Amino acid sequence: MAQKFKFSLEKLLDIRKEKEEESKRKFTKTQKEKQETEQRLDALKENYEKYNGIRPGEDLIYQKIKKNYLFALNKGIEQTEKELIAKTKELDIKRKELIEKQIERKTVDILKEKKKVAYYKELDRIEQLQLDEMALYAYVRNNKSIHN
Repeated sequence: MAQKFKFSLEKLLDIRKEKEEESKRKFTKTQKEKQETEQRLDALKENYEKYNGIRPGEDLIYQKIKKNYLFALNKGIEQTEKELIAKTKELDIKRKELIEKQIERKTVDILKEKKKVAYYKELDRIEQLQLDEMALYAYVRNNKSIHN
């Protein structure tokens, strides 16, 4: 009596797993982009600190070029900070979406497990009834032969 459990919502479970995997990929991609933005921001700030200030022996032309470079770095830092804020918000959204997809998949997974347990309990119950019935027939047969 080796019957195999067949879940009627297997297709739905597969779809939910695919959506969860897609959401994981998007989350990972966004997380990587955020890290790259953070690294770019750190590099810009490091360069700003490196070239900020006037050092002895710098001529006027070099100071003017450096000032323009620092201005460009400052604009880059401002822009990258805005980009980092946007990436952080996007990452939060992707995280929430991923959690939602995981919950949706887990819901169907739990349903599958409950149905599986119920299915095998029913199989065990039917098997026990059959065994009880066979035992009863054997008992009746044995008692008939003793009384006859």
